[in-house]
Amino acid sequence: MTGEWTDPERAKIPLGHYAAQWITQRPGLRPRTVELYRWLLRKHIEPYLGGVELGKLSTSIVRQWRSERLMAGVSESVTAKAYRLLRAVLTTAVDEDKILPRNPCRVRGADREHAAERPVVTVAQVFELANRMPGRFRALVLLAAFNSLRWGEVTALRRCDIAEDASWLRVSQALVEVPGRGLIVGPPKSRAGVRELIIPAAIRSEVVKHLATYVKSEPTALLFSGERNGNALRRPNFNQRVKWTKVVADMGLKGLHFHDLRHAGNIWASKAGTSTKDLMARMGHDDMRAALIYQRATSDADERIADRLSKLVDDHRKGSTDEDDDPDGGSSGTLVPVS
Repeated sequence: MTGEWTDPERAKIPLGHYAAQWITQRPGLRPRTVELYRWLLRKHIEPYLGGVELGKLSTSIVRQWRSERLMAGVSESVTAKAYRLLRAVLTTAVDEDKILPRNPCRVRGADREHAAERPVVTVAQVFELANRMPGRFRALVLLAAFNSLRWGEVTALRRCDIAEDASWLRVSQALVEVPGRGLIVGPPKSRAGVRELIIPAAIRSEVVKHLATYVKSEPTALLFSGERNGNALRRPNFNQRVKWTKVVADMGLKGLHFHDLRHAGNIWASKAGTSTKDLMARMGHDDMRAALIYQRATSDADERIADRLSKLVDDHRKGSTDEDDDPDGGSSGTLVPVS
């Protein structure tokens, strides 16, 4: 007999109760993540599996639960998130609490989600979008795009986080909106999110102008705030104030999200011949998978190869035409040795 012994009495705890405790006791979770986990548990796990004892869960039960969620019209993305939460909870039951001998979440492919491909804006479109913003939010768009900043990062910037000549900025905190609690200040999304970034010289004058026009002199003054009260920006209020949905639709970019500005910045950075490590640092990621995805998606090497091959074909066709025009009707018939 192999494996460690587990107490069958402890395995009688209902999944819903164990999962709720797991979320409460999990260290280091960001407030938004806690809210997401509680919502997934309340909406997609508790009503269907919450009363099942941990010891009675099986892969077939998990597979059936997932299938029913999808058939009920729950998106693949949300279902995958709920599955990953369930798997993480039960991993703790196996590895740390020794309640279960093995994790029943073994449904192949259930943890994958295929998000819809996001639009990629051009540099010209970013400047057009900035031009369509009220003056106090023009630099907000430019910094988010050209410095690959998340909404919570760019809206948390203070005067002390940026050089007077706008040559660099420092990301040291982020604003997070939590239901029932409003905006709270916390750390960036990941450990690598704390970073210092060079601001492209081409937009520094715009940022300096913004500092002089819209930002108070105190070191802790927010770079971007509401017009009336000077408070931190909330995304719904910002979208309404700048008429975001209408503006992007008028530009032919219907469905563009603010986060797509960061997406564009990441793509531009990956095309600049940046190493994976440097790209991770600029993006604020401590996991190289995201950087590798951007680098693979934007690799110009294959395009250069295709262009070279196309040129060989064009040269061949041009040579054939020249031969057809030869008054002697001859052909060189030269063989090119293969090395």
